[in-house]
Amino acid sequence: MDSLAAAPGTGPATSPLPILRKPRAAAKFEDLPTDRTLVMGILNVTPDSFSDGGKHPTPDTAIAAGLRMFYAGADIIDVGGESTRPGAEEVTPEEEQRRVIPVIQALVKAGALVSVDTTHVSTAEAAIEAGAAIINDVSGLTIEPGMPELVARTKVPYVLTHRRGDARTMDGLADYGNVADEVIAELKGVRDKLYAAGVAPEQIIVDPGLGFSKKEDQNWELLRNIDKFESLGHKVLVAASRKRFIGSLLTVAGKAAAPEERDYATAAITAICAAGGVWAVRVHDVGPSLDAVKVAARVRR
Repeated sequence: MDSLAAAPGTGPATSPLPILRKPRAAAKFEDLPTDRTLVMGILNVTPDSFSDGGKHPTPDTAIAAGLRMFYAGADIIDVGGESTRPGAEEVTPEEEQRRVIPVIQALVKAGALVSVDTTHVSTAEAAIEAGAAIINDVSGLTIEPGMPELVARTKVPYVLTHRRGDARTMDGLADYGNVADEVIAELKGVRDKLYAAGVAPEQIIVDPGLGFSKKEDQNWELLRNIDKFESLGHKVLVAASRKRFIGSLLTVAGKAAAPEERDYATAAITAICAAGGVWAVRVHDVGPSLDAVKVAARVRR
């Protein structure tokens, strides 16, 4: 058996969090479970993300947080170095890579399957070289010109997320007639760019982009119609965790619930999506959503 020691940044060897000294075999996308909805854990290595910005200020603390998710049962760890919350300031790809690459390398070495949350081609490429197995790109309609070619060349799975505009402009672009139909149509437009570059259909994972250029009611409408996204013929990822529309629902005495108070509602959304057969959910708190997908899988069975 491999020997164990405290995880980086967690203090002395009495820490409850172990890390394997010897590298594990790299996790493979094709080995992910297929009998239930998957749970993707969110790891933001940023100072300004809406829920956990600044909680992982160094590579060691970010690695420790990622390992906690991994050992809690997360199927995928999604590592991001730039906040995508509404109004967030952009960071350079160089700074983004400085934040995420050491974290990706360490988590892959520990045996985790890692995705990189980025809109930048250069960061996606560097992350793949570091061992990341999935590109999670929330750029939506503003996809960088070189991204389709990178996805085609590397053959990695690619999360195609719906978003209009960027973090600073998207809140003003939430004008829809039928939100589900229009989101699907716009996803098809970006998908055409991927196909034209040689990306295979099985590489594509679609995300309706909850919270991105969507008003509160539009997010709930998308969730009610999540089965429509299956018509695209791809795996479906739902990323609702702790988002503003959940906080608004849980308002008490005129005050929206804080992000960390939204995990029970997030787990409820996970259960609903898992019962509907979505491929994966992206969440901050892995444990409750992992329990939810197991329950949904048992009921479906």
